[in-house]
Amino acid sequence: MSAEYNLSDSLGYRLTLLSRINERRFETMLTPLGLTRVTWCVLLAIGQEGLQSPSEIAEWIGIDRTATSRALRGLERHKLIERRSGTQDKRTKIVDISKAGAAALADANQAARQNSGHFKSKLTWYEQDMLSTIIQKLIQDEIRDIPSL
Repeated sequence: MSAEYNLSDSLGYRLTLLSRINERRFETMLTPLGLTRVTWCVLLAIGQEGLQSPSEIAEWIGIDRTATSRALRGLERHKLIERRSGTQDKRTKIVDISKAGAAALADANQAARQNSGHFKSKLTWYEQDMLSTIIQKLIQDEIRDIPSL
């Protein structure tokens, strides 16, 4: 008879739990700004990465076009982005961040720094460095093998 598996002691369980705690904490910080983690990522793609097409944005974030379109519609409704037709092909949509969007992105980035700082403050600089190294080692070569990432 094989040994029982202790889920709560497993690396996967603990990584997933930490990820969910981190996401929920950050989502709570984004809510007063009228953003979600996905809409923040879309604003990052547009405002910091300079991406302008919905397909580029979807690929950079790692979400499908439907989720991207939904996020873009919400951001446009709240006047955080502006969409216009492309110059070469009128069917192509070009996305730009608005002044209100840039302000929301700055506030959200501050929240992201605060959230990151919350968890980093629990670790020494050495532990932070080791954790980063370990995580990089664990994900190395894995992302390209998973089609949805």
